[in-house]
Amino acid sequence: MEINTSETEASEQWDYVLVADLRTQRNPRQVHQQQQFLEELKTKGFYYKVMEDQEKMFFGIRADSRLFDLYCTLLAEPEGPVPRVELAKPTLILATTRIRIVHFILSSKMAVADTFQDLVKDGVFEAMFPLHKGEEDLKKKWAQWGNMFQEQPLDDIRDYFGEKVALYFAWLCWYTRMLVPAAVVGLIIFLSGFSLFDASQISKEICEAHNIYMCPRGDGSRRYQPLSETCTFAKLTHLFDNEGTVVFAIFMAGWATVFLEIWKRKRAHVVLHWDLYGWDEDQEEMALELINCPDYQLPLHQHSYVRSTIILIVSLLMICLLIGMAHALVVYRVLAVALFNSAFPKKQVTTAVVVTGALVQYVTILIMTKINKYVALKLCDFEKPRTFSERESKFTVKFFTLQFFAHFSSLIYIAFILGRINGHPGKSVRLLGVWKLEECHLSGCMMDLFLQMAIIMGLKQTLSNCMEYLGPWLAHKCRSMRAKLGGTAQGPVLRHWQQNYLLNPVNTFSLFDEFMEMMIQYGFTTIFVAAFPLAPLLAFFSNLVEIRLDAIKMVRLQRRLVPRKAKDIGTWLQVLEIIGVLAVIANGMVIAFTSEFIPRMLYKYRYGPCRQGAHAAVDCLTGYINYTLPVFYTKDFQDPVEKEGSENVTECRYRDYGNAQDHNFPEQSWVLLAIRLAFLILFEHVALCIKLIAAWFVPDIPQSVKNKVLEKKDQRLREKMRTRSTDV
Repeated sequence: MEINTSETEASEQWDYVLVADLRTQRNPRQVHQQQQFLEELKTKGFYYKVMEDQEKMFFGIRADSRLFDLYCTLLAEPEGPVPRVELAKPTLILATTRIRIVHFILSSKMAVADTFQDLVKDGVFEAMFPLHKGEEDLKKKWAQWGNMFQEQPLDDIRDYFGEKVALYFAWLCWYTRMLVPAAVVGLIIFLSGFSLFDASQISKEICEAHNIYMCPRGDGSRRYQPLSETCTFAKLTHLFDNEGTVVFAIFMAGWATVFLEIWKRKRAHVVLHWDLYGWDEDQEEMALELINCPDYQLPLHQHSYVRSTIILIVSLLMICLLIGMAHALVVYRVLAVALFNSAFPKKQVTTAVVVTGALVQYVTILIMTKINKYVALKLCDFEKPRTFSERESKFTVKFFTLQFFAHFSSLIYIAFILGRINGHPGKSVRLLGVWKLEECHLSGCMMDLFLQMAIIMGLKQTLSNCMEYLGPWLAHKCRSMRAKLGGTAQGPVLRHWQQNYLLNPVNTFSLFDEFMEMMIQYGFTTIFVAAFPLAPLLAFFSNLVEIRLDAIKMVRLQRRLVPRKAKDIGTWLQVLEIIGVLAVIANGMVIAFTSEFIPRMLYKYRYGPCRQGAHAAVDCLTGYINYTLPVFYTKDFQDPVEKEGSENVTECRYRDYGNAQDHNFPEQSWVLLAIRLAFLILFEHVALCIKLIAAWFVPDIPQSVKNKVLEKKDQRLREKMRTRSTDV
């Protein structure tokens, strides 16, 4: 059945398809709303065609060419190079522009209801989507696993999905390439520890410390563990906690800056190639509003201190909740120690607590992500942004802030709080006066941080990618199988519409979610990289899969994304710059307060055998373990249960600094604290200076791009001069 179609329009391609359930035809109110909506589209210059199968009604929508002529007249800006597929029709507007204009009008307020989404909520319609058309080339040379190492066809992506999607893949491709040097250096730092795997003086002393006993850890443990039992973990810790860690942390600070600066240059080349330097997002949105409604009133910029105060308070409350979730994880780990003491061998309790804690955190992150998105959306709606682009920018800032605390709160706790407020064996700090607080691994807190990073990154890179692909693939297969049971559509047009309908739905946040996933990964790759130098390597392999996975999803498994015009990645660039600064601060604090680097250097040059000069026959770290583990006399235990089995042990050791008599901090602990603070200040200043120098040394926009822009401006002015001379 065809309604309101002419011979010329019926032969042309349809821009959009609306879908409704056939059962709506039994409801007179819904039928009236459908007809009213379609009639309003008709008054705006649209044609439509109605087709149906056994279960659904499909409404093909096509806009009159006058709408697009008006668009070009209002903007009067070149759209850029015409796609190769349309060279035969130079006057034909880009397909991505057609879809963008039609989508804007369909999503705008109508007389029948506020928006199309309101009609969806009322059950009048079910979905709307642009059609996949001409994607065969992208399927062959892009959306295949076999093309994993091939160049991204950015021009083809732009011609089909629009500039915003193309810029996402351009950025992701560049980010993946830049991960190569970071991954290589991180791997070298990690493998360099293997060369000292058995040669480290500290590891030797730990492995030979059969007569040094560590004090019991936790309420369920009454065993005095020989320090030599941590020999393997001590050697493993040296793989990522060595002198190279400082060099790598400084390298990553410079790397993050160079990555962003060169990306700005690459973006400038891409934008020049697409002829988008003269394009303005606000002007485009105003033009679309005028096309949709000539009586459109321009919304002005506004600011409300009351709204801002409420948003700030709610944001702070959410951040407190997220920090509270991290503390809940602490409570879990404390209780898990008590539970696992009866289920696991004593040597494996700590490892089991760390692993399960990371799993619990991963599940918590998945849950809080949905809550954070809901809260961020509500805050954006409450703030009443002027345009869609402004709303997206504000949402990005709010959502990323909440996601940052959701992902990194527990890591901050492990890196800087875990094991530092526990007291000493004779006087332990207890949760609610009952359970002992969790302590660091016997080989140091860097092992806890390393394991937490490895598990979270491993889960995010493997499980997330698997679910990201398998979820849409299985959903598409199930929908297709149900459709086959219902019968095959008659006619190629209806069959094509059905095939697009059976693909997985997309929404406004489909591309946003991909960006957010990469931002969180970038945070893991840079912020605590001093504790996990293999992070860039894992991110590199993950991105190779991610690029192809996103391509397959967009072309084969999902409905066509609505093309959006853009000349940069927007607020995400500021997010990347903030992460770079946070990375400098966090890595400096990890090296200063979590790593053993500063205590080793202090002992080596102030308290060790080399304090008056190096000796060839003596390692400068000889005696380090005995120096850094204070003594606790077992007779001072206040809990009688902990004295069981201690007949042959008169003293034990624990990780901290304290006098054997009163367990107060000795002089060297204050010297160590002062040196740690001095190192932190020096490290951050050096790293930030490197970032500033790199940012100054590498211009954001290449001179060749600036010169081409100048030449175009000069050419345009000369043409106007010639036109004026001819008229005279």
